[in-house]
Amino acid sequence: MVKSLQDTTTLHNGVKMPWLGLGVFKVKDGKEASESVKAAIKNGYKSIDTAAIYENEEGVGQGIKESGVSREELFITSKVWNSDQGYESTLAAFETSLNKLGLDYLDLYLIHWPTPAQGKFKDTWKALEKLYKDGKVRAIGVSNFKEHHLEELIKDAEIKPMVNQVEFHPNFAQKELRTYCKEQGIQVEAWSPLKQGELLDDSTLIKIGEKYGKSPAQVIIRWDLQSGVITIPKSTKEHRIIDNADVFDFELTQEDMEEIDKLDTGKRAFADPDEMNKY
Repeated sequence: MVKSLQDTTTLHNGVKMPWLGLGVFKVKDGKEASESVKAAIKNGYKSIDTAAIYENEEGVGQGIKESGVSREELFITSKVWNSDQGYESTLAAFETSLNKLGLDYLDLYLIHWPTPAQGKFKDTWKALEKLYKDGKVRAIGVSNFKEHHLEELIKDAEIKPMVNQVEFHPNFAQKELRTYCKEQGIQVEAWSPLKQGELLDDSTLIKIGEKYGKSPAQVIIRWDLQSGVITIPKSTKEHRIIDNADVFDFELTQEDMEEIDKLDTGKRAFADPDEMNKY
């Protein structure tokens, strides 16, 4: 059982990654990003997840710098965007992200989308393998990869992805993909765990929350963790950042878990990775 904000899971290469972190999708660069990051770190968060396409890496880097916490204590993730896929362009994109963040290395670097129409994700992966071997990043992985994308990648890869960050929430629980990733030793991580707030009015989640004196958001985050999925809820408000981490003093029963599992519709709320080819 995950018992605290400092608890980690061990990736297949031995690197320890926090179970709970702060996501910064749609957080404005500059003060909003830096203050969100500082608020999270001040309240015990160790993991921060950004991406080149979020256009807030500089603000995130500023927040890290101003947090007063040593770099080694933190776990920082970024991602290569679709338009930068390919071997040389990925290496260049990585350096750009690193410079914007003001860091010497990343803890995790991900391919943001497979964008299959480009046919470049294998070359992109080779670049990630090089960055990993060169010690520029402690772990490498993918985001939004379905089973068939992973199979295609693994076929020619020297190193298996350590993480697959995907859409995951009670309405889209991706059971088959999670089973496949577990068999492959790939850790699943949830983006948009609260379905961008859409699930906060769900009667099942409200009812379960009332039993524990917890909000629907806290119930979802606890469900993520008990499902063995790393989660990175986003917020720019300090009280929400604190609330999102207030999930370690209760445990959902098996019945609660099954009730939440029943909310799975099998329907995505966001883009299908087979169709997402925006450059």
